[in-house]
Amino acid sequence: MGCAHRFKYRLALIANDQCVLRYDNERGKGDHKHVDGVEAPVVFVDLKTLLADFHRDIHAWRRAHDYTDDSR
Repeated sequence: MGCAHRFKYRLALIANDQCVLRYDNERGKGDHKHVDGVEAPVVFVDLKTLLADFHRDIHAWRRAHDYTDDSR
C-alpha cells in the first residue's frame, strides 16, 4: 500500500507530553491516522482537506477528553 500523491506529511497533537493524535503517510502504510493508539485509514483528497480533517479531529479529541490546556 502506498500513496497516490507526492506529499509526505506528519501532523501531531501532543497532550501531556504524549502524542495523542497523529496523521501521517508512513512508507508501506499509506495515508492513516492514530487516535489514542488506534490506527485508522485516512482518505487523502488534497492538503486543504487533510488539514481540515486534522483540525476537526483535534477538536473532537479535546472535547472527548475535556482537554482545554492551550499553554503550548
